[in-house]
Amino acid sequence: MAELARRRLASSQPGREGGRGGRARESEGLWNRPALLNLAADLLMLFAALGLTWVAVSWFLARPFFPLREVVLLSPPAQVTTAQLEYVARSAIRGNFFTVDLDRVRADFEKLPWVRRAEVRRRWPDVLELRLQEHQAAAYWTSGDEGDTHLVNRQGEVFVAASNARLPSFSGPQGSAAYVLARYERFSRLLAPLGRKPVGVVLSAREAWQLRLDDDMVIVLGREQDKAPLDERLARFVAAWPQAQEGIGVQVAVADLRYPSGFALTPADTLAMKGKK
Repeated sequence: MAELARRRLASSQPGREGGRGGRARESEGLWNRPALLNLAADLLMLFAALGLTWVAVSWFLARPFFPLREVVLLSPPAQVTTAQLEYVARSAIRGNFFTVDLDRVRADFEKLPWVRRAEVRRRWPDVLELRLQEHQAAAYWTSGDEGDTHLVNRQGEVFVAASNARLPSFSGPQGSAAYVLARYERFSRLLAPLGRKPVGVVLSAREAWQLRLDDDMVIVLGREQDKAPLDERLARFVAAWPQAQEGIGVQVAVADLRYPSGFALTPADTLAMKGKK
C-alpha cells in the first residue's frame, strides 16, 4: 500500500511541474515580442512629445512678444463716432496677435447702436483690421404692440439708435417692419406722378392701411380687397386727382379710397369745424 501511494505521488508531480512551466512560458511570451514593445514605447514617446510641444507653443504665444499695436478701420464711419470705436477697442481687445479672441471683438463692435455687421481679422505682424457695415435708416418705426419708437433700416430690420434725420414714420404690428417698408416703396412709386410722397404709413392690427402725404393729406386705403386691390385703388385716385382737385377748389384733408369704384373726399374746413364743436 505504501509503495502504491508513492507511485501515485510520483506520477502526479511531473504534471504539476508541467503546468507551472506552461504558464511561465505563456507569461514570458508577452515580454518576448520586441516589435510590440517597441511600438508601445514609440507611441508613448510620440504622445509625450506632442504634449510637451503644445505646452511650449502655448507658453510661447502667451508671452508679450507679439503685441497688437494698431486697429485699422477699413470702412469710413458715417454714424459711429471715433470715441465709440476707441472705447470698444480698449475694452474688447485682450491678448496678443495670436491669442486675441476675434469673435468676441467682433461681437463687441456689433453692440454699437449703428453697427449692423463687423468684420475683424489679423494682419501680420501687429495689426487688427476692422470693417463695419452700418445701418442705413429708412424710417422711424413704432410697433403697435409696444409703442416704443425705433428705426428701421433699408433691409427692413428694426434697430435702436438716436437720430434727428427727417425720415418717414411707419407703424404696424410687431414683426411687420419689412412688409411695411416694401409697401411704402410701392405706394411711393404710385404717387410719384402727383409729385407727392408718403411721410407716414400705418398698418393696423386688422391689416388696414393709411397714408399721410407730405402735404398733410391723409389717404385711407383700408384692407386689401380681391375685387379692388390696394394698388388699383391708389392708381385710380392718382389718375383722377388732378381733375378732381380743380373741380373742388378747396384743400382736402382726407381721401377715403375704401370704395371699390370711387373715393370720398373730406375738405380741411369740414374737419376744422368739427374740431371747434
